[in-house]
Amino acid sequence: MADRFPSLSSAVCYLDPRAALAWLETAFGFEVSMLIEDAEGNIAHSEMRFGSGVVMVGNEWSADHKSPRSLGGKNTQTVHIQIETNLDAHCERARAAGAEILMEPETQFYGDRTYRCRDPEGHIWTVAQTVETVTHEQMEATSGLKITGWA
Repeated sequence: MADRFPSLSSAVCYLDPRAALAWLETAFGFEVSMLIEDAEGNIAHSEMRFGSGVVMVGNEWSADHKSPRSLGGKNTQTVHIQIETNLDAHCERARAAGAEILMEPETQFYGDRTYRCRDPEGHIWTVAQTVETVTHEQMEATSGLKITGWA
């Protein structure tokens, strides 16, 4: 059971988790790996996989666990997806599925090409693909930032 999860995963709440599962599959290519339903057919818990990562998708279930849609669009996290190829095509797939593209694909000073989008209930997702290996010194020179801890 311990190896079912990566060392770190995320859980996101939706007003309509069933619709969210379908949207995340269509927009990002996530795959449902677990679905638990109650006696009435409501989703009690679900998990989706992408590569070695997992995201749990569930209902609003307490005052502290809400969809951004219930909070006026406010987010307390963004979820990062790292892909290996075709970032621009991935962005177009998300756009076609109804994602609001908040940041168009752009290559960053640290060597990743990224885009950012908002899903239909307001969760913000950042998607990245490493397109260039950049040294610590190159990052500092390009960005003007002091960078520590970069492996």
